Amino acid sequence: MNKLDGVAVFVQVIEAGSFTLAAERLHLTRSAIGKVISRLEARLGVRLLHRTTRSHTLTEAGRVYYERCVRALAELDAGAAEVESGLTEPRGRLRVSVPIAFGHQCVAPVLFGLARQHPKLQIDISFSDRAVDLIDENVDLAVRIGELRDNTSLEARRLGTQYMSIGASSSYLEKYGMPVAVEDFEGHMAISYSCDGATSKWRILDADGDERELHITRQLSLDDVQAIADAGIAGLGLVYLPCWLLERHVAAGNLVAVRERCGVRPQPIHVVWPKTPYLPSKTRCAVDALALEIPKLKLG
Repeated sequence: MNKLDGVAVFVQVIEAGSFTLAAERLHLTRSAIGKVISRLEARLGVRLLHRTTRSHTLTEAGRVYYERCVRALAELDAGAAEVESGLTEPRGRLRVSVPIAFGHQCVAPVLFGLARQHPKLQIDISFSDRAVDLIDENVDLAVRIGELRDNTSLEARRLGTQYMSIGASSSYLEKYGMPVAVEDFEGHMAISYSCDGATSKWRILDADGDERELHITRQLSLDDVQAIADAGIAGLGLVYLPCWLLERHVAAGNLVAVRERCGVRPQPIHVVWPKTPYLPSKTRCAVDALALEIPKLKLG
């Protein structure tokens, strides 16, 4: 039994919005379209569409199946294009999800270079600190900072390690003093990172090498590390930032390093993509470019 029977017709029905328009595009009758969908549902053993005389909507199973079918047909088209042309040049649409600040500062320049190198490659970059569901949201690859939670449906390649540092503006330090010992941080103001209602904790090592959590008054909580840096530059408090970001502001004279590479729990950085027996050249070239260029950056 051909598992692809009816798949292209099913996708065309959803994209066209109606059986009638799909029939016109495929040069088939509306009745023939209906029979193809019925046979597909019978083979799968689920209902894909809620149908009435005037419209149709996807069932939950239909939505999941449609997203997989779109991806499968895109892979077939890409494979056919490469075989027919005899080329392996990356082409087509590549959807990438990256963290906001790290994406802007470190990942985007690599992808810009990839776009210049491969004019037939269309790159869509989404900047978000949210861990997107690559399969449900039809994303080709993502860069993630922190321990990976999903090891069953994703492949991963490590790009580096992110360390944390503490900094502040010179005006803030002139007013409140430079903290040296762990106890010196008491009484200072902190600008913290908060996401989905959870505020990150500041952990450093004391003079004896023991892990200590800093208890500092938090007046501001932000969900973007670049905004945290901006607040620090404005003199609103101490900032706990990735080394690569703090060092850029220190070099520019915007911030002063209070404690460098002080975070006791460094975070791994990975590029991840959905597991597949065939990795398209567009995805492979992006993974290879990131694996080559990101380690060159001074992340810690």
